[in-house]
Amino acid sequence: MLTQDQAADIVDRIKKLSSADEVEVLFSGGRFALTRFANNTIHQNVEDENHIVSVRSVFGGRTARSTTNKFDDDSLRRVVESSEGLAKVQHPDSDLLPMPDSREAASTGGPLIPTRYFEQTASITPQLRAAGVKKIVEVAKSHKLATAGIYSISESVEGIFNSRGLSDWHTQTLAEVSITMLGADSSGWQKANSPDVSNLDPLHMAEVAAKKTLDSADPGEIPAGKYTVILEPSAALDIVGFMFWDYSGMAILDQRSFLTGRIGNKLFGENITIWDDVAHPLQTGSPFDGEGMRRMRLPLVENGVVKRVVYARATAERMKRSEHKDKAGPIEATGHGFPLPNEMGEMPLNIVFASPQDPKTLAQMIASTERGVLVTRLWYIREVDPYEKIVTGMTRDGTFLVENGRIKQGVRNFRFNESLIHMLSNVEAMSAPLRSCGEESFDMVVPAMKIRDFNFTEVTKF
Repeated sequence: MLTQDQAADIVDRIKKLSSADEVEVLFSGGRFALTRFANNTIHQNVEDENHIVSVRSVFGGRTARSTTNKFDDDSLRRVVESSEGLAKVQHPDSDLLPMPDSREAASTGGPLIPTRYFEQTASITPQLRAAGVKKIVEVAKSHKLATAGIYSISESVEGIFNSRGLSDWHTQTLAEVSITMLGADSSGWQKANSPDVSNLDPLHMAEVAAKKTLDSADPGEIPAGKYTVILEPSAALDIVGFMFWDYSGMAILDQRSFLTGRIGNKLFGENITIWDDVAHPLQTGSPFDGEGMRRMRLPLVENGVVKRVVYARATAERMKRSEHKDKAGPIEATGHGFPLPNEMGEMPLNIVFASPQDPKTLAQMIASTERGVLVTRLWYIREVDPYEKIVTGMTRDGTFLVENGRIKQGVRNFRFNESLIHMLSNVEAMSAPLRSCGEESFDMVVPAMKIRDFNFTEVTKF
């Protein structure tokens, strides 16, 4: 693993090679190890370590970036020459700001984050991952099922240095387990990750996935229509994740955000409060953004009212000059920018749903439902209407009919067309938020949700 001292030495060598007005150096990468299994057998074990250095040069408002994963003198010379050569042929960018120094980077007042590097995660060997997979396979075999999935671990670094004296560094570990159980006509799924491997329980996850497979065997078919739906946290995450690209100052400026003209309005139900909070104990990631600015803890939605969006430095300055500024909420750099140059600006990446006043367990949500559908996960989600935030997709790996407060049977999967505005205005109950991950969106801290009038448009063939 690359250390901060080694990175600082590389930066010193780059600075000596650079003739730019300003130079910025980003580091990323680390070690990734994966055990993959299918048909109750491990069939792949890989490990890779790679670190990337990315050099951004600035000449009189013109900027460009070049990257390499080789740190010898000749390679660093080539990457600096490439970055400078590209920068010199760019058109000047009137919105480009001087790089932040350490004082400006800290001005956003981002909170201190808990440690996200755990030695017990980094030290997981292929043998230990194989032992975890063995437990999963034993559960599958005991129920005459087939299983497939992954068990992975990683150590990663993120670092930023610039010629104005800014330097920051972040290290993190992450362990992840994904399990799919397969029966003759049914399936079940579970996925979880954490910086601390002790928070994962592959055996319990396997048992839950197997039970979903067994309980959804010989699925029935119920007609499409509007149902009370209970979304498990992973399903809630994957669908709501489609709206957070819009919580961006640049998206407002470009008139491509569904929040355009709606900031300060009540858009969702009274029970919906959402934060971007990098320091939350269940979150992951670095405390600084792609320019080195510290990430602020921000209320995005309070009791259904859209409070604000996030800003990179240049976007905030553009918004202050814009005719849309009166409808854009508080305007300031919030520490959510991507590395420059980029076309997307910024995005909140540490989404945390606030705990409801009266959280309900999944079992309580089921018990209170006269007739509805329990959904394990969603997939193949695509946007249909960007302003009303209507998305379409399908259920999979455990979809159940709930009647009279009990799971009655597995049912064939559905395609849905649902507005996220409508959905988050019709949440009847929520669980305590959990760290969750899916396949369609980034990890979040989200609850299970019981939602009325969720719109299923057709039944699938499986």
